[in-house]
Amino acid sequence: MTKYIARRFGEMILTLFLIATSTFFLLGVIPGNALTGKIEKFPEKIQEQMLAKYGYDKPLLERYVITMKNMIFKGDFGQSVNRPGESLNTILRDKMPISTRLGVQQVAVGVTLGIILGIIAAMKRATAIDYIILVVAMILISMPSLVLSLLLQKYGAANSNFFNLPIIGWPSGKDLWFGGWEYTILPTIAGACGYIASYARLMKTSMLDVINQEYVLTARSKGLSEFKVVTRHILRNSFIPIITVLPMTIAGVISGSLFIERVFAIPGIGKYFVEAVQGRDIPMVMGQTIFFSAIYLVVIFVTDILYTVVDPRIKIVKG
Repeated sequence: MTKYIARRFGEMILTLFLIATSTFFLLGVIPGNALTGKIEKFPEKIQEQMLAKYGYDKPLLERYVITMKNMIFKGDFGQSVNRPGESLNTILRDKMPISTRLGVQQVAVGVTLGIILGIIAAMKRATAIDYIILVVAMILISMPSLVLSLLLQKYGAANSNFFNLPIIGWPSGKDLWFGGWEYTILPTIAGACGYIASYARLMKTSMLDVINQEYVLTARSKGLSEFKVVTRHILRNSFIPIITVLPMTIAGVISGSLFIERVFAIPGIGKYFVEAVQGRDIPMVMGQTIFFSAIYLVVIFVTDILYTVVDPRIKIVKG
């Protein structure tokens, strides 16, 4: 087990290094940079000074060595080009709590409702209820979050005939974590719908697979009530796929809901990442890409280790 963990950890570090390298060169080979349009009207000497300040006067390979050296040994990704004085640390400190709350609410609502609908669909399989849930899930999972967000803005705004909710903004200050709920309703619904659909289908499929197992038939043959069969055997084993998929879902939403934050003008990490990409702010794009990648890799690493805890049938094979 120790060798397996050490090997997986080494693979995680190597993968993160390759992601950082590929991201740097992909950004580096694109013509121009964040300063191109801003300094073109300045005198040539000032342009040279500005390019030198951010290291754009050096060859690509030399910039790569300097960047990786600062990242690995100092944890420094550099300052923002478009927002002087801001760094990755300040951005994460100011933006991450906003995206985290939005993500937690989306997962809590989406996963909970998805599991409930999946259980209902499995227990009422081949009935009208099952077909309705299936159709709704197909519609929700096929609808892009951007389109859904725009529809919610149209029909959830104060001037609509349905709801009276704010369509832009986010709680701040003392309301950052547990206040301003009216601002969070529409963005939460926009992000939760995809999880409702995917987890409903996953839960239904998992339950139907477990229902046909021999140990379930044995439990029924022993005279156990349907309630005990469902709660003790079917549900318990049906949650194994849910538990293994859930960490990746959490990692995804913590990284930020890019389009949702953009549409609802939520000042989270996702909105800032889109702005950094559009503005060619290479230090910030690099820093956030590596940060998001690190979250995913850590979650995958932990999930792989927990597989043996969740499902005792999985064993670590030497080699």
